[in-house]
Amino acid sequence: MSSVLPHLPALQVVIPLFGAVIAAFLRRGALAFAVALAVTWLMPIIAAAMLWQVIETGPISYAMGGWEPPWGIEYRVDLLSAFVLLLVSGVAAAIMPFARQSVTLEIDESREAWFYCMYLLCLTGLLGITITGDAFNAFVFLEVSSLSSYVMIANGLDRRALLAAFQYLVMGTVGATFYVIGVGFLYLLTGSLNFVDIADRLANVGPEQFSAMVAALAFVSAGIGIKLALFPLHAWLPNAYAFAPSFATAFLAASATKVAVYLIIRLYYSVFGGAIDYAALPISEVIIVLSVAAMFIASAIAVFENNLKRMLAYSSVAQIGYVTLGIGLANQAGLTGGIAHLFNHAVMKGALFVALGCVFFRVGSCLLNDVTGLGRRMPITMAAFAIAGLGLIGTPGTVGFVSKWYLAQGALDSGSWLLVFAIVASSVISVVYVGRVVEIVWFREPTSKAVIEASDPPLSMLLPLIALTAAVVYFGIETSASAGLASRAAEMLTGALPTAELPAGAPE
Repeated sequence: MSSVLPHLPALQVVIPLFGAVIAAFLRRGALAFAVALAVTWLMPIIAAAMLWQVIETGPISYAMGGWEPPWGIEYRVDLLSAFVLLLVSGVAAAIMPFARQSVTLEIDESREAWFYCMYLLCLTGLLGITITGDAFNAFVFLEVSSLSSYVMIANGLDRRALLAAFQYLVMGTVGATFYVIGVGFLYLLTGSLNFVDIADRLANVGPEQFSAMVAALAFVSAGIGIKLALFPLHAWLPNAYAFAPSFATAFLAASATKVAVYLIIRLYYSVFGGAIDYAALPISEVIIVLSVAAMFIASAIAVFENNLKRMLAYSSVAQIGYVTLGIGLANQAGLTGGIAHLFNHAVMKGALFVALGCVFFRVGSCLLNDVTGLGRRMPITMAAFAIAGLGLIGTPGTVGFVSKWYLAQGALDSGSWLLVFAIVASSVISVVYVGRVVEIVWFREPTSKAVIEASDPPLSMLLPLIALTAAVVYFGIETSASAGLASRAAEMLTGALPTAELPAGAPE
């Protein structure tokens, strides 16, 4: 066992990669599912072991192929990356049992093994983005996760899934291009692709190169902004979530955008943070304005959606706004709220989309008009939906309240009562769209035969839903494992921010 421990960073990526190859060769859905399940359940064990090691001994640096950084590719795990690794792998492990029944219903038998192959490739890419310490390697993993996501989305039952996947492909390609152009600027400025080495060299960049450094920041911000569905770069997300297979929607909603947010936090604070004084540029102001716009506009659109998956998709755009608000506040309390909301939103939205997957499994529809009175027929499923919905609102006792509390504290620390009002007011809008669903499914009589004959789904689908819903409440009360780690990560990141003015001679 001791001989394995030093190689955990590599195993975190290599195991799901080889699992994807095995699933593709098996060609049988049941066997491919077994491989995917075993691999997925192993991932949080590895992530937890690395988190424990980071807490005990500090960051982990793993040189791939024996090439020492910065010359070779480095896998680097600190408190933030370990937190996100555990988040992605843990949520995937919780959702995975739901896949067997759901995928069998929604994916043609001849394509099931390929679907699980794509899922494992996507998991590989997401974990790789989080663990790598190399800017170009992050781009490679970004494309691995994106390409496999396009395939998963295109496998949806509705023909519009193909259009949604194509739209995502086009915007995702634009985003990836912007990101790699930004990385190119960084390489020209520093001659390095290693995050730690880039940060060290950017700190010594002369004033004549300051504009190029800002251009690099702008390109990577725009590129990753598309990947994380930052308003108004979110156009790909509603259709992708609405028409993808239920398992793909739940997995992507709980993980993909979170990893993109992680990457932008890493770049803003660990790479550019020591070289650019954000207070001297309007970066925070732009992020805050876009975040508040997402919180209100996306939530308002969700109120009028009849398709529940699209409703939750627009809700995701709004919730991402809370995360980026924490980034924009750039103080410890605000960033703690943003990082904590990565975890909290993953748990809440995972539970909500799994619940809708259960609804589709029994009713064959996720349209609001088709689920009238469903609460009496699927009480466990719809009760879980209601509890996770309370989390979206930010009800005390749920995870949503914890992160919004920290965000409000961060807004107060920055001297803005107006942002506190925005957080509360946007939460009120979520009361409307969540309450609308609860009222229709619980307080109206069933109107369709499918609803009258419905019942809660099999235990393999119900247990993941119960586990995620329980997490919504548990981590809303016991916050040391979520907000506690987020606070430590935020302290690490904000402690590195400079207080210096712009370099002498830099453009104002």
